Amino acid sequence: MRVALLATAAMLAGSVLRPDPARTQTQAPARVSSFGRYSGYSEVRYDGYQRTSRYVTMRDGVRLAIDILRPTKGSVVATGPFPVVWSHVRYQRSNQLANGTKVDFPKWMGGGSDMLGRHGYIVVAVDTRGGGASFGTQPGFFSREETRDAYEITEWLAKQPWSTGKIGMLGRSYLGITQLFAASERPPHLKAIFPEMSVFEWYPMIYPGGIFRDDFFTQWQKLTHMLDNSIPGAWFRLTAAQVQPVDGPAGPARRDSAIAAHGPNRDVFEMWSGVPFRNSIDPKTGKQIHLERSPATYIDAINHSGVAVYMMGGWFDAFPRDAVLWYANLTVPQKLVIGPWFHGGNEGFDRDTERLRWFDYWLKGVQNGIMREPPITYKVISAPEDRAWRSAGRWPIAEASPTPYYFSRGPSGSVHSRNDGSLGSLAPSATAAADSQRVDTTATMGPGTRWAATYGGTIGYPDLAPNDARGFTYTTGKLTRDVEVIGHPIVHVWVTSSERDADLFAYLEDVDSAGRSDYVTEGALRASHRKLAPAPFKNFGLPWTSSLVGDAAPLAATPTELVFDLLPTAKRFAAGHRIRLTITGADRDTHHKVYPATPPQVVIYRDRSYPSHVVLPMVAVGASH
Repeated sequence: MRVALLATAAMLAGSVLRPDPARTQTQAPARVSSFGRYSGYSEVRYDGYQRTSRYVTMRDGVRLAIDILRPTKGSVVATGPFPVVWSHVRYQRSNQLANGTKVDFPKWMGGGSDMLGRHGYIVVAVDTRGGGASFGTQPGFFSREETRDAYEITEWLAKQPWSTGKIGMLGRSYLGITQLFAASERPPHLKAIFPEMSVFEWYPMIYPGGIFRDDFFTQWQKLTHMLDNSIPGAWFRLTAAQVQPVDGPAGPARRDSAIAAHGPNRDVFEMWSGVPFRNSIDPKTGKQIHLERSPATYIDAINHSGVAVYMMGGWFDAFPRDAVLWYANLTVPQKLVIGPWFHGGNEGFDRDTERLRWFDYWLKGVQNGIMREPPITYKVISAPEDRAWRSAGRWPIAEASPTPYYFSRGPSGSVHSRNDGSLGSLAPSATAAADSQRVDTTATMGPGTRWAATYGGTIGYPDLAPNDARGFTYTTGKLTRDVEVIGHPIVHVWVTSSERDADLFAYLEDVDSAGRSDYVTEGALRASHRKLAPAPFKNFGLPWTSSLVGDAAPLAATPTELVFDLLPTAKRFAAGHRIRLTITGADRDTHHKVYPATPPQVVIYRDRSYPSHVVLPMVAVGASH
């Protein structure tokens, strides 16, 4: 662009027009600030950073390892002072490989944070107590002790001579959730956070619909055990390595002493597998652990903090519902972005630029207009690239119309399932109609699920048609035009079971013209956990199961309605494709199995008295952009 401007200027100089002497000096670059675009407001002034490391002592004497990355220019450390952006890291703040290569925070857990350094920020990473090179023990994730540490670290950073006293936080997953907990402590100098893919309430993640997600906790326990004990090794897509010591000749010995202190760290599988209800008491702490450890419990405190929140979610992440629930319940200044990402992804989104715009505004006072933009930006899966990114002022979006699609008899001719049922807009008129089959306990979404991505597992769903054959399917005819589903699908299914309980897993799928069935989203419910109650927070009127001790109820011999939502999505279904809802009685590789040697016979009803259906938030193509 600048070359073109100079060429134009030279051409004009040779014409009858003469340059204005007052404008012969080099003009400032154009100022641009919009979603993913930023220039003219913030300049790259530094070319690297200097890492120093030390311990900071907490109120109870526990010492936390901290890395401080200060901007440099030509290897000279800039004096500042600068705003500080930090992360509370559960997975080692920095480490070193077997060949001696040191991997600092920006290349390990803080991807892109070095961009902030080049623009005049200090970046800091702190090992949580009981992790990395920090002392102390982990009493299970997100303890109140850990949260209080975040307050103390924030205020310590604000008092340093190289700090302006304006503090922010960044990071994904655990590193995102710690930001929300930090805000709940209301440290005076914490001004803005950028949490990515962060939980709202834990129970639906740990026990979706009352079904224990055992694979996640089995694998996450193994991963954190390796990291806490500084055991090198490959872990799916991650490479665990030895944590870096703090500076000084005593650093390695102190690190080894800290690692030795991690021995009593709580086994998270043991911790969470024993608390199947929302109000279950943890026998080791005597507390209702789901409430104590859920950020949603502290919504009021977070709102009173005034800390500005830019939340990032992913449609294929574990927490897309959580991202929009945060938006609904926060009253602080906030923004939300959601794209078609698994846990750890942000392809096609310039996250680093958005971070810079956010922190420039809140920590440096740069008037770049970011808060005058629509608060929500999201991307529609499978939409044309030039129309995929959308903005909105509310969620659910105003253009979405809840539309029921009813289960009916087949064959649809699109899948080799046991019933091959149809899905359509006409309510059933039959006096008696149902589909029946014995639960196939081999049903699975495969190893590359959104849930596996949360612990570093493989990513990518296969063609779901083989799994569809293990369950009930209900499929539309070929679509005559493009349609979009944007929001929260809700399933209403009437069932009986030969046992007193049943697990239902529902999958929304996109079936192409060749018969391939692609995953879109999912939900689950254990029938005994079907009791609904008002949610203790804003939740868009979605079904919210109480799942309290004493609320579980066995299935009756007569048809019983189960109501549950699927994780939100934004998806375009192309003309010529079909929409499918598949229901299975198991998800072998992800969830705890409860069935006897002979699995139950499950019946799904679809007549006028028991009209099983799914409500899809439909958007006419063109209405949402």
